[in-house]
Amino acid sequence: MIRVAVMDLDRCQPDKCGIPCINFCPPVKNGIETIKMSEKGFPVINEKLCIGCGICVSKCPFKVISIVNLPMELKSDLIHQYGVNAFRLYRLPFAEKGKVTGVVGRNGIGKSTALSLLAGQFRPNLGRIGEEVSWEEAAKYFRGSLIQEYFTQLARSVMKISFKPQQVDAIPKVISGTVRQLLYRLGPNERVDDIVEKLELRHLLDRDVKALSGGELQRLAIAAALIKDSEVLIFDEPSSFLDVRQRTRVASIIRESAEGNKRVIVCDHDLAVLDYVSDTVFIFYGEPSVYGVVSGPYGVREGINTYLEGYLPLENIRFREYKIVFQTHTPKASEEADNVGLYWPALKKSYDGFSLTVESGGIKPGHVLGILGPNGIGKTTFIKLLAGLEKDDDGNRLEYKAVSLKPQHPQRIDANVEEVLRKAAGQFFDSELYQSELIRPLRLDKLYQRNLNELSGGELQKVSIAEALSRPAEIYLLDEPSAFLDVEERYVVARLLKRIARERGAYIFLVDHDLSVIDFSASMLMVFRGKPGVEGYASQPLDLRNGFNLFLSELGITFRRDQSSNRPRINKPGSRLDRWQKTIGEYYYQSQQELYE
Repeated sequence: MIRVAVMDLDRCQPDKCGIPCINFCPPVKNGIETIKMSEKGFPVINEKLCIGCGICVSKCPFKVISIVNLPMELKSDLIHQYGVNAFRLYRLPFAEKGKVTGVVGRNGIGKSTALSLLAGQFRPNLGRIGEEVSWEEAAKYFRGSLIQEYFTQLARSVMKISFKPQQVDAIPKVISGTVRQLLYRLGPNERVDDIVEKLELRHLLDRDVKALSGGELQRLAIAAALIKDSEVLIFDEPSSFLDVRQRTRVASIIRESAEGNKRVIVCDHDLAVLDYVSDTVFIFYGEPSVYGVVSGPYGVREGINTYLEGYLPLENIRFREYKIVFQTHTPKASEEADNVGLYWPALKKSYDGFSLTVESGGIKPGHVLGILGPNGIGKTTFIKLLAGLEKDDDGNRLEYKAVSLKPQHPQRIDANVEEVLRKAAGQFFDSELYQSELIRPLRLDKLYQRNLNELSGGELQKVSIAEALSRPAEIYLLDEPSAFLDVEERYVVARLLKRIARERGAYIFLVDHDLSVIDFSASMLMVFRGKPGVEGYASQPLDLRNGFNLFLSELGITFRRDQSSNRPRINKPGSRLDRWQKTIGEYYYQSQQELYE
């Protein structure tokens, strides 16, 4: 058994806690230096001497320490360790020529570390902290595998790699100039013209990079990776900031890029996109910020379904206590028409160069209303109208009682997480119900003492969601809550929304681009159509079947249900199923059997 002890030194405050991890450690009381203070002023745990009693974990007031036991066979699979009592990664995924390799797993589990290693941004240390390990030595470590050949080419500097990083919002901080200046120096004009056309960047060519939105920066980064003449293409979360049509388009382009014996690796949290783009899948499991283990490769359908199951049959390991299960039937339209409790009138809102028209509608208590549409079509404007933050063109303001808003872009403020959530929840904060329903599922208890200015994008998103849901309200408005969240966190949030709507009898409006999230949580849909950036039209609430059919028919995309997990899967364009569903007008349906009934 391997004992792994990890300390999050960003949260460690030995000058405030009285170092109970040392004072209460049984071996230390017996004169064994299992935990001692380092020269840097922080405790250090000797994993070989640790008995795994867990007392230090429970006594630490800042939730700094994690201690886990791993199978002994992983000892020879350690690829990289960041330092003493720091995160470590076991095994690596690999890419095959002419195929797209998908990567799925939680945030903080080592996916970006693995992709950075494969991109050659740094060398694996094989667990030898403080030592330099050459690419030749790393290649020898993987002898007999496809990774040996890969690392050997890296060692010889004969492999060209394009890497699309996760944090595209950091691009303006390191790159200046226009989109045209950036792209046309990366490859031949014909190649650039082709990619610019496919990714719809033509109208942005003369725009300064610093003036681009998140979705525009994402497409720019993808274009830059595709234009370079590379043998390996690595895409870290390419669907972030993109709407459904853009995600499907990008996935198709990435699949095309694998032609000609190129190796392509894609990491993404949108399961429909990952399923559509990949040929094989590697699963990352473990404990976030503690350790990560790579399992695979699997066939794409088997891999994603195995991840949803939370159990690896070949390794006999259960890495999650619950399955992620999708619903199989949608509410009937007649059921949705009864007992509508919240109405809004027909609305019109105009800005300089853009106008939004909203049909009148209503929603019954206890339901989640999903809102779908492309970027720039007016979804956020509608949310602001409902929240009373904007007036319509007639100068009227909707004034509903008890409205709680989770904005599209959460604000960073100078306050710690516990202060923000305690203020929102009031006396309910200290209840066991609040902790079990909201805090522990989102793993926010470990963030209590962190300042919002220091949080990652995913951590800030979870705090913003929890803050909105903590407020006592009748109407909850959530604008793109799945951004920056991993698959499991998205499932937790979707499940939370359904339960809160039902138990509180609340009205929940959910704007999101991940169709799996909408599919899982929503019972009704509003569809926004029109010309992005010019005019938008919002339908009245529809049942899921009619809503998805209306939305997907606009995009020309069809979905099917996986027969094992019931998750939505994108049909390949022009496939037999795609043509058949378009013929009968069923772009989105509930089951294989239902399609042919």
